This record gives sequence, structure tokens and C-alpha cells, in this order.
Amino acid sequence: MVIAIAQLMVVLDATIVNIALPSAQRDLGMSDANRQWVITAYTLAFGGLLLLGGRIADLVGRKRTFMIGLVGFAVASGLGGAATGSGLLFGARALQGAFGALLAPSALSLLTTTFTIGKERSKAFGIYGAIAGGGAAIGLIAGGLLTEYLDWRWCLYVNVPIAVIAFVGAAVFLRDKTEQGRVHLDIPGAALGCGGLVAIVYGCSEAQPRGWGDGLVIGLLVGGVVLLGVFAWWQTRAPHPLLPLHIVRDRNRGGAFLTMALAVIAMFGMFLFMTYYLQTVLGYSPVRTGMAFLPMVAAIVVGSTQISARLLHRIPPRFLMVPGALLAAAGLFTLRYLTAVPAYVSHVLPAMLLVGLGMGLIFMPVMATATSGVAAHDSGVTSATVNTAQQVGGSIGTALLNTIATSTSAVFIADHLADAARKGGGLAPAVRDQILKDGVVHGFNVAIGVASAIMLLAALVAGLMVNGRAPKQGRSPAGDSAPSADTAV
Repeated sequence: MVIAIAQLMVVLDATIVNIALPSAQRDLGMSDANRQWVITAYTLAFGGLLLLGGRIADLVGRKRTFMIGLVGFAVASGLGGAATGSGLLFGARALQGAFGALLAPSALSLLTTTFTIGKERSKAFGIYGAIAGGGAAIGLIAGGLLTEYLDWRWCLYVNVPIAVIAFVGAAVFLRDKTEQGRVHLDIPGAALGCGGLVAIVYGCSEAQPRGWGDGLVIGLLVGGVVLLGVFAWWQTRAPHPLLPLHIVRDRNRGGAFLTMALAVIAMFGMFLFMTYYLQTVLGYSPVRTGMAFLPMVAAIVVGSTQISARLLHRIPPRFLMVPGALLAAAGLFTLRYLTAVPAYVSHVLPAMLLVGLGMGLIFMPVMATATSGVAAHDSGVTSATVNTAQQVGGSIGTALLNTIATSTSAVFIADHLADAARKGGGLAPAVRDQILKDGVVHGFNVAIGVASAIMLLAALVAGLMVNGRAPKQGRSPAGDSAPSADTAV
């Protein structure tokens, strides 16, 4: 349970403040232009520093890095909750992301090296996959409850007791062997890799207010790609590379990384649109909005722990990934037919169940495949690469799909307002409000249609690239053996 608790804290923190953001903005006097940094400061630091965090875990020890990450994350959360101004909150969120970049890869690599036997490993990754897929939705639920019944600050304070519990559990139950004699830190690689990821994530975050054609956005994206290209070149020549290229060259592992990124791009876009649809179009309260995601969380848990975990050691991973991506794509496609008329039971609920079940089938085998067959001294950086694919995918998905939605809505609203004005000579407030609502929903529909296509691409990638067989009933090739204990998950 120790690793599961810590990973849940990191994953849900990417979304728990979403529903609380309007309250925090009013309390701290943030401008509309700056409020995005409550989210972006976290994702920038987290996504940009994950590879470095993974290599540090390999260098100084996974358990030690895990515990340092817990302490730092708790302190940063406390600072954010006590923030008296927007600057302190932004800084605290960036600090959370930095310590999360230490915590997340060390957690997954501990899981990889602790659970090495077929059924036990499948069960562990089933729970971990449920957290990876459901943590973002759980964050929305928790954010709604804490904001409505306590205060937005508790969306940050809540991490402190969670981190304390995980820290005590880690000190008592977790075991690890340090690879100090075999791992070195690649400083130039860290600068190039982190710089490239930060530039891309920052560019995607700035695309929402500025547009994809803005010079700064294009410069950041191109610069990020160039830095990552130089990073890849350097990794072939560095004496101790930050990301050994054999990790991503492996067909199954590379396919798992790409499947993860594509699936998360589509899923995070859905979270964003459904949150706004439920609150702004249907008028749901923060708590009711959060609870509306509960069926999807339940479906993710069922898909990961009751289906994927039971079948992974019997069938090839792609036999779970491909059907999962197809189910999720079908659920997203269903959401294309939303209207401004309340339709939770008839449209939203079935779609959420399909997406949740599909993501449950995807996440667990993706993570198990990505971390299988990795030497113990490379487990930290491999785990960091999985998390990087997830985090960068979420950032790109949010920016890309939100830009599509807002631009499509703007065109729809402008055209229909002009038509209504020509026909009636004047525009009644009720007519105008309905056009605005219809325009927002139209933008969501178009963007979710794109998300559905991206999920289909994830199914294609998994089907063509991931050709590994079912793990054998015995020792996994994931690295050195380690004592297994139920308390570790």
C-alpha cells in the first residue's frame, strides 16, 4: 500500500486543484491570464524533471529518493496551502512538481524490483494501473468535496498527512539496494533532456492563451524538439547516458511509451471538457461535478484489478491494450453527441463507463510492458520515462484539445449570433445565452472527436508495435530480485 498511496498523491495532484481554481483565484486576486500557472507550474516542473529524477533514484537509491520526495512534496504542499499571494502559490506548485519528479519514478522502479513473480507482479501492476488511470478523476472528486465543504487550501494541505503515512510505511516496509558503483549522473544530458521537455510543455501551455501560430509558441516547440534531438545525439556518445537508448529502442517498450502518451492525450482532454460541461453548461456544483466522475473511476479500477491483473500473465499485453483503446475510443466518440440539454444518464454515464473500462485495460499492461526486462540499475530512468510519457501527454492533450475547442466554439458563436441578428433585427438575452451554450458544447464535441481519433491511433500503435508474449509463471526478467511484501503496494 505504501507505493500506491504515494503514487496516488502525485497523480491526483495534477487535477485536484482544477475544481478549486476559481475559489483560489478569487481569494488571491489572480488575473485570468495568470491563473493557468497554478496548473502549469506543476506540470512544467514534473514533466521536465522526471528523467533526471529517475536517474537520481538509480544513483542514490530508490528508497532514499522515494522518502526524500515524500518529505519535499509534503513541505511544498503546506507552503501552497498557506500561500498569501499568487507568486507563493505558483512557486509551491513548481516545488511540488520537482519533488514529484523524484517520487514518481522511484515509486514505479521500487514496484518493478520488488514484485518479480507472475501473478504477484500482475496484481501489483493492476493496482498501480488503476491509480495511474483513476488518480486524475479521483483528484476531481476530492477537489470538489474539499472546496465545497472546507476550503480550496485543503486541496494542498491534504497531501501532508498522506505523505506522513507513506513515509512511515516506506521506512518500515520497503527494501532497496543502491547501485552506486554502476550509475553516474549525465549532467549535459540532464540539461538537454529537461530543457527540451520543459520547452515543449511550456509551449503547449502557452498555446491556449496565445494560439498555436504565435511566434513564442512555435519557437518553444521547435526549440524543444531541437533540444531533444541534440539530447538523443548526446546519449549515443555520453560515457554514462541519462537515458540509455536501448531502453526506448526496444520495440515493445517503445510501443508502450507511445501508447501511454497517446491514450493520456485523449483522456486528459475529456477530463477538462467534462468538468466545464457539467459546471458551466449543466450548472453542477463542485461536489456534484466530482461525483459525476465516480463511475469512471470504478470502471478503471475494475478494468485494471479484475480484468488486466487476472489476464496479463495468461495473454499477450496487446490483447488487453488494443481492446482497451477501442473501448475508450468508442466512449469518447459517444460524447461527440452531447447537447446543451442535460443528458448525464443517456450520454455521459455510458461514455464514462466505456472510457474507464478501456483505460483500465490500457494502463496496467502498458506499465508492466514498459518496465519488464530492465536491469535494476536502469529501472529508475525507465520508470521516469513511463511517467514522462504520461505527464507530457496530459499537458499536450490539454493544450491541443482545448485550443481546438475554444477556436471552434468562437467560430460557431460568431456565425450564429450574426445569423440571429440578421433574422430578428435584435437579439433577446435568452436567445444569446442559448447560442453561447450551444457554441461551447459544439467546441467540446469537435475536440472530443479528435480525442477519439487519437485513442484509435493508440490502439493501432499497440497492435503493431507491442508484440511481446504473456509473462511466464515465474521469475520476471525485470531485474534483481527483491523481497516481496503486500505492504509495498
